Amino acid sequence: MNGHKGLITALAEVVDGLVAAGPGAVCGADDVVALERQLARLEAAVTGAVAAFEASGAWGVDGAQNAASWLAVRCSLSRPSARRRIRLGHHARILPEFAAAWQAGEITGEHLGVVGAARRPGTEEAMARDEGLLLGNAKTLRFEGFTKTVAYWLQLADPDGAEDEAEQRQARRDVWLRESFQGAWFGKITLDPISGTIVNGELERLTTQLFEADWAAARARLGREPLLADLDRTPGQRRADALIEMATRSASTPPDSRRPAPLFSVIVDLETLRGRVCELASGTVLAPGQLLGWLDSAYVERVVFGLRDRVEVSASARLFSGATRRAVELRDRQCQHPFCDRDAERCQGDHVVPFAEDGRTTQDNGQLLCGFHNRLKQRRPPPGPPEPDDPAGTVRPPPPEGGLDPPG
Repeated sequence: MNGHKGLITALAEVVDGLVAAGPGAVCGADDVVALERQLARLEAAVTGAVAAFEASGAWGVDGAQNAASWLAVRCSLSRPSARRRIRLGHHARILPEFAAAWQAGEITGEHLGVVGAARRPGTEEAMARDEGLLLGNAKTLRFEGFTKTVAYWLQLADPDGAEDEAEQRQARRDVWLRESFQGAWFGKITLDPISGTIVNGELERLTTQLFEADWAAARARLGREPLLADLDRTPGQRRADALIEMATRSASTPPDSRRPAPLFSVIVDLETLRGRVCELASGTVLAPGQLLGWLDSAYVERVVFGLRDRVEVSASARLFSGATRRAVELRDRQCQHPFCDRDAERCQGDHVVPFAEDGRTTQDNGQLLCGFHNRLKQRRPPPGPPEPDDPAGTVRPPPPEGGLDPPG
């Protein structure tokens, strides 16, 4: 016991040294990576200690109902954080390879939480067989890619359970909206992946329209390119007004008018060729059964990528548009910069080999880049407003002739 107290004292002294040195002392890229790795190792050690404490039952001496309640009170944690710590301790006991990798700083507790949640009665045998495979993905993929891998693994390991879970998720849809005594309204919304994609897509479309209107109004009022702080509405206010606009348009639609069919992109493949792929264009993995309810009310779009017979428009066109733009969107699905995940609809079509250098407007020479990373690639400021969520909101003069690829 005294040895453990000595280790904790030594740890405290090291942390004191880091704090005293100040953030500027260890602010390089390698320093940040090293600190995050040691933080993961420390969290693994703390979780192991908490798991041992729970197993000892010592928390009951203080009259706590369970270890999570004791942890929340004595360590000033939120109840969800305390329960997460206990849950990770359980996962670590039954997933030894993941626990060892966490202790080595090769993965984080989030990885363990994802794979632990996928372990259930219907997947125990498959998990024991495939833990090493999943761990390899955890070490090599970005976190979002790892969660997608686990979702597909879950569908293959327990297809009936995955379909049941998808049905339960859809059944949990709920909208809560209530007026306060002061007349303000508060609410919460829970939707399944497809319904949420449809609602969010329309909300984002209207929000973008309002942003463009605010930008034009501020430019006309000020006589110059405005900053984000010059706009009349905050991003949250624009989203709220976009939601009101959605309701207003719904109320003003004639009852006998033709209802527009929703459009959402679902990526699938031939199981016999590559394995199971069924996901939204945003990357959200779907159980195939979730599509059945939409087949008679949504547009169905078939896109096949192959080595030949690729769909193109004029290779000499300046902008990516039409079938070529759509093919690049569905292939890339997000900004292609390694440190970005902006979705396709908010990205620009960029020439890998610049158009000014005789780059062709084809799928092979096209990629998606968000406005920020397109500007970064060109190293020239773009014309017009910044991205709606650009924190700097700086004024950007037009680029020189032959510069930035415009949105396309």
